[in-house]
Amino acid sequence: MDRADAIGLQAAIAHARKSYNDGGVPIGAALVYHGEPDAQGKSQPKLLGQGHNQRIQKESPILHGETSALKDAGRLKAEIYRNSTMYTTLSPCSMCSGAVMLYKIPRLVIGENVNFKGDEDLLRSRGVEVIVLDNAECKELMRKFIAEKPEEWYEDIGEIPPPSKSE
Repeated sequence: MDRADAIGLQAAIAHARKSYNDGGVPIGAALVYHGEPDAQGKSQPKLLGQGHNQRIQKESPILHGETSALKDAGRLKAEIYRNSTMYTTLSPCSMCSGAVMLYKIPRLVIGENVNFKGDEDLLRSRGVEVIVLDNAECKELMRKFIAEKPEEWYEDIGEIPPPSKSE
């Protein structure tokens, strides 16, 4: 894992933990700019934005991890997005995938896609490089949340919960 990937993934996981500890959905994200080459031709990564799912905490229909990280990054020029990577602890939903495609972010690093597989195939079909790390901490944190708060989970992904076994 290179320096930019380490910075992005660490920020995303830290925000997923924060969201979980605050009673929210444990999905974190970060946007890392790969920077302009220095005198030696090496680019220095810069963390532009980071955030976590705040649908529960802020009663927001759109503050998923990725949109929160984009909001934190603020208004950016197109060339910045096109030289950046989005990091997320969970495979992105349609809304967050749409944001990646809208801003033409060329690379997406996903912590895990076992608990939820979003629009990875669509992103790939649009030329986004999608990397799935199968990170154990990301998987366990999400699994734990889904088991503890299934109603909130289904609400977050826009689905109707299955009937409980007692119904």
